[in-house]
Amino acid sequence: MTILNETTAVRAGIDCDQQHGAVTPPLYLSSNYSFTDLGQPRQYDYSRSGNPTRDILADALAELEQAAGGVVTSTGMSAVLLVLQLLPKNGRVLAPHDCYGGTFRLLTTLHEKGQLQVDFVNQTDDEAVRLALENNPDLLWIETPSNPLLRVVDVHALCELAGDDVLKVVDNTFLSPALQQPITLGADLVIHSTTKYINGHSDVVGGAVLAKTPELAEQIKWWANCIGITAAPFDCLLTTRGLRTLNVRMKQHLENTEHIIEFLQQHPAIEKIHYPGLAEHPGHEIAKKQQAHSGAMISFELKGGFEQVRTLVNSLKYFTLAESLGGVESLICHPATMTHAAMAPAAQLTAGIKQNLIRLSVGIEQVDDLLADLEHGLSRSQIQTVEGVALKERSHG
Repeated sequence: MTILNETTAVRAGIDCDQQHGAVTPPLYLSSNYSFTDLGQPRQYDYSRSGNPTRDILADALAELEQAAGGVVTSTGMSAVLLVLQLLPKNGRVLAPHDCYGGTFRLLTTLHEKGQLQVDFVNQTDDEAVRLALENNPDLLWIETPSNPLLRVVDVHALCELAGDDVLKVVDNTFLSPALQQPITLGADLVIHSTTKYINGHSDVVGGAVLAKTPELAEQIKWWANCIGITAAPFDCLLTTRGLRTLNVRMKQHLENTEHIIEFLQQHPAIEKIHYPGLAEHPGHEIAKKQQAHSGAMISFELKGGFEQVRTLVNSLKYFTLAESLGGVESLICHPATMTHAAMAPAAQLTAGIKQNLIRLSVGIEQVDDLLADLEHGLSRSQIQTVEGVALKERSHG
């Protein structure tokens, strides 16, 4: 697979200042810009519509995703909302049944309000996808690997199956353009929560939409200005700075992940691991074909139930219990009560989100510290299980 040019992310915006020759690009905080004369605006007139600092980030992301252009938005969810503006009246969306909880909540709510129609389907089931396509969707939403179960779908095959009349969108947040470039696989649009790997330091919230064609890029730029969801300049400056270290960060994320996977495979507290890099993962061969690496997100099912999960997360020092992902710090998340809490219990069950499911975002810390932390937490969780069983047996004796 062709991987992005590593110098592109490093040089995002570097040495582009034509006025003073600043090596790093200046921050343009101005909300408005003067006209040269009546009816003669400059390139920029109002910062919601266009801003030099924001454009540097948008151009860099477009180059990384091999897109014609793009827009940087205020949040990842505003990027989702921006894409939905391209739907016709009462348009239909075909989305994965296990998509990100925020996306699921938005699509479900808009469906209930009658603003769009949505069909949730297991996109790893070819026959289910074919049947859903018979409803003539206007937009095919793809998320691969999925959040949180890391299911993998064949982007090229799905895009081919959908055909040219369907707008094909891929959420590439879990991998970043360093590991997957959906436009090269047939997607029309790529979205990101730039909060995650793009920025990489958990200090900025943002999103992006990148388009395959200039015409589509102009549409999303028009809508972003119209509904006012473009990102603030200072946020873009920080995100661009983070983007320059994307490749070097990803290398450490991935190296740590490989060690942790080996550790989890041997640990008796683990019931099941969800990770595309494992040969037994149903999407392993597809992931090898369309991804440069399986990524730094891991989900696993812990032996026991909710109380064992509680013991685990409360016993950790280096893995912080928090939502989000893709930062330099390691995080642990309980999807059922955190990222996917907006899903009804029945929808969680259908998606495979169990009470014992744990999601890890592997950071770039010293891997020995991470492994020792997990060993301590996992062992504590199972001690509680053994003690609980013994107590129960004594009470029945």
